Amino acid sequence: MKLIQQVGLALGLGFVASAGEWREFHGPLGNGVAESDGPSSWTAKEGVAWKVAVPGSGWSTPVFADGQLVLTSATKEGSNTHLEVMAFRPEDGKLLWRTVALKPTEAEVAAIHPKNSLASPTALLADGRVYAHFGHMGTAALDAKTGKVLWTRKISYKPKHGGACTPIRVNDLLVFSADGEEKPTLVALKADSGEIAWRVERNVEVTNKFSFATPVAAEVDGSMQIISSASNMVGGYDPADGRLIWRVDFNGFSVTPKPVVSKGRVFVSTGFMTPNLLKIRLEGAKGDVTQTHVEWEVEKQIPKIPSLVVDEGAIYSVDDTGRVICLDEGTGELKWRSKLPGNFSASPVLTKSGLLYAPSEDGVFFVMKVSPEGGELVEQIEMGDRLFASPVVIDGAIYQRSEGFLWKITGK
Repeated sequence: MKLIQQVGLALGLGFVASAGEWREFHGPLGNGVAESDGPSSWTAKEGVAWKVAVPGSGWSTPVFADGQLVLTSATKEGSNTHLEVMAFRPEDGKLLWRTVALKPTEAEVAAIHPKNSLASPTALLADGRVYAHFGHMGTAALDAKTGKVLWTRKISYKPKHGGACTPIRVNDLLVFSADGEEKPTLVALKADSGEIAWRVERNVEVTNKFSFATPVAAEVDGSMQIISSASNMVGGYDPADGRLIWRVDFNGFSVTPKPVVSKGRVFVSTGFMTPNLLKIRLEGAKGDVTQTHVEWEVEKQIPKIPSLVVDEGAIYSVDDTGRVICLDEGTGELKWRSKLPGNFSASPVLTKSGLLYAPSEDGVFFVMKVSPEGGELVEQIEMGDRLFASPVVIDGAIYQRSEGFLWKITGK
């Protein structure tokens, strides 16, 4: 089923997801599930293949393809801020190249929440290019082999708390949300040149207009759609022109979790203040389908920031306060719940063997063994550095960005 999903989306996404790669945020299938096993036990010193200092700061997740790991970061040179992209060799963590992609103004840098970073959106790897997005401060395309900047583009809008949305590749487009304080929009750039293909306003009545959710692409009724959630709504958009095909309304703002598509449905978290989880049927969705296509709604213990994991009929969730739940994908029924200590912003990742990885903001990496029948804490590792970025699991190893370092963890 996973292979069919990969092949079915290949033409629309602009690249073929495969095992041994992690080209975009939330994994090769966009559901938080790794195609590999990973280690279950290590310490900050044992079971670590390498650990290298990362220049600057940022919460973006590493991405991996074609023999290199790519990260974004914000660095300082005197009073100036540089938004950088850098590539590392996975064998030993050697820095392969490092490029200043953008130089934001002081005003752009100041518009950020203390919990956020200037380099929170995760880069995207496709067609030999790195697409690095920095919200209101701009977007850049770089040659993946050399780090040479090919184009840059700034979409001006008034941000709230900075940027966090990661772009996705759909057909020949680079698509991301620009949901700021005013006129929230969905934007598509031409991937080859950075020119604006289209930009559509949300046209939704809401007091707090800002949100940060990464869109997702899916085939619906035989055609590709861009599914994007924002304050008070989620909708399906036509990649050709940005036309809104369908919408579901809800109450919520500062929506951050990425929607996850599975079995012709999309699962959407509604954001602050009290998030709910919606299961929406995609088949036949046209116009306002709030009353007709929402199959169920769960109202408790849903994350505001971390994205969901959906796998083999189960939904696994770690909310911002460490509450872990497993829901039945079909019915929304609560299968079990647990609790991890700490605060969480990173999205959890599920390995092939059923290990759930959940890094906490406090620097503790939790490993749970999970299934629809139950969850058990296997290990908790004090990493000694804050963890906001999501883990990446490839070929039996974890690649984890912490506040100051990039790690390759292979286990004891």
